[in-house]
Amino acid sequence: MEGEVSESCVESLLAEIVLVVGHQFSERYTMDRPRFTDNLEAIKFICKDFWSELFKKQIDNLKTNHRGTFVLQDNRFRWLAHMSIDPSVQASGNIQDPSAMAENKSTQATGMHLYFPCGIIRRALSNLGIACAVSADISNLPACSFVIRIKA
Repeated sequence: MEGEVSESCVESLLAEIVLVVGHQFSERYTMDRPRFTDNLEAIKFICKDFWSELFKKQIDNLKTNHRGTFVLQDNRFRWLAHMSIDPSVQASGNIQDPSAMAENKSTQATGMHLYFPCGIIRRALSNLGIACAVSADISNLPACSFVIRIKA
């Protein structure tokens, strides 16, 4: 019981930190800009300016299906650059796949490093008026793909 209370407190604290950080970053970096006219323009801002401020480089690749899904590829994500996972389970590196997370503790630890940037991206876009879900894929460390799905 004691461990469950501690874990729940940490999760609540982390959730609140993500909300504040994402909101404040988007406020700071868009303060002197005109409002974005469409979702693609806001995503490009995340890929260039926002990413450069947070991670000291731009996103390496942006893909979209033009129906509300965007994939941001960072070929050397700074927060994962010094991590490695067992190659036999690396192929199932989607952090939303619970069975993949249970397979390997190093995969789980790596995935946990991505909850924070996913939350920052989601909150920053939310602050720009874009409701979305953000997930990450770590199938090829230290590369990382962030998948943004715009909610209709």
